[in-house]
Amino acid sequence: MDLRSLIPFGRSNLPATQTVADPFTQIRRDMDRLFEEFARGFGVPSVSAFAGNTFLSPRVDVSETEAGLDLKAELPGVPEENINLELADNVLTLKAEHKIEREEKDDKRTWHIVERAEGSFLRRFQLPFEADADQVKAEFANGVLSVHVPRKRVPEKEPKKIAIARG
Repeated sequence: MDLRSLIPFGRSNLPATQTVADPFTQIRRDMDRLFEEFARGFGVPSVSAFAGNTFLSPRVDVSETEAGLDLKAELPGVPEENINLELADNVLTLKAEHKIEREEKDDKRTWHIVERAEGSFLRRFQLPFEADADQVKAEFANGVLSVHVPRKRVPEKEPKKIAIARG
């Protein structure tokens, strides 16, 4: 199995020689990290506090068995109604939106640290097999989305007996 087919854009823990990354996502992460490190020593709130709608990327575990593919995604704080899961052309797409209701103009409150981010994300996973779309199961509990995508069963054909003609 080629593991690169399971690596979403711009996200991997594999060595650099095995990654498939979206360069723009990587540049954005590098810039965010640079500003976070620079601002840390000055008591400046997190960059995410100024970002408004940001691009979030949930942590996922993906495994393959003989039965199919299992995916677990951490989505803490995301309501189930804000999660959209689709399967088309053997690509599993996970979209979600995380919103935080916070009153920013509060004269009685001074914010010292703002680390909770809001935003939306999109993750796509190319399946390494043909999926049985009618049998996909998803469950959301305690901030974790669990998805099972079974393989499409191809009925085994009976071998055809070929008569040998006498010559």
